[in-house]
Amino acid sequence: MTRKLGLGHFTFLDLSPTELVRLARQSGFDFVGLRFHPVAPGGLHYLPATQDVSELRRVMEGEGVALYDIETVVIDRTLDPRSLIPAMDAAAELGGRRVNTCADLFDGLPDRFAQVCALAQERGLGVDLECMAWRGIDSPQACLELIDQSGASNAAYLVDALHHLRCGGTPQGIAAMPEGRVVSAQLCDAPAKRPSTTDDLIAEARGGRLLPGEGGLPLREIVAALPAETIVSVELPSADDPRPPAERARAIHSATTALLEGQPT
Repeated sequence: MTRKLGLGHFTFLDLSPTELVRLARQSGFDFVGLRFHPVAPGGLHYLPATQDVSELRRVMEGEGVALYDIETVVIDRTLDPRSLIPAMDAAAELGGRRVNTCADLFDGLPDRFAQVCALAQERGLGVDLECMAWRGIDSPQACLELIDQSGASNAAYLVDALHHLRCGGTPQGIAAMPEGRVVSAQLCDAPAKRPSTTDDLIAEARGGRLLPGEGGLPLREIVAALPAETIVSVELPSADDPRPPAERARAIHSATTALLEGQPT
């Protein structure tokens, strides 16, 4: 059975939610993730006003494209979990299922993460936590430990193929994770060699990702290690791909579908 496939907003962050939904439908994706929360204060995001949620829902229903998750919450010492309520409310009203997070290290982090998870759970949402090489929670094991420390029953490890590998993870490590700890995955490719500096790691993650088959990451092994029920999306921001969004989105869908179906990419 072919997995359903989602399109993460970070892949086309200059498009509005409505534009992304329409692009997703035109290029064959089944659902989207949406940037409802800024990565940093003042950063680009598309949290809809209350009156706009109904219009976005109408467009999604008309296009037959669902909302899976919202991004991206950086859990740091300055984050007030209550500031996430509008984004979580909008996600819940639109039928969303997960909230994407990453975290820095600070005193009280497990409690702060638990508060985020509790607010999400009140709205029927789960929380996915990913590692990033330049943040305090910088390995798959650190993510699993934070989830355990928080006691949150609705939290899981987000397998972002690039971050997982750049943070020292392996496909075998995914397969060995406890049951229920992997709910969502995000796919892309990249050169096999890890960038040597933090600045280069950030640049790669935010604009240097490649279509499956264009790089050297062990994507087939990662897909094989995922639990059968894992929800798979594509997160593939690229600063160097000059193709129009529709052409690029179709190419992304084709390459990723070939990967998931075990065909040559």
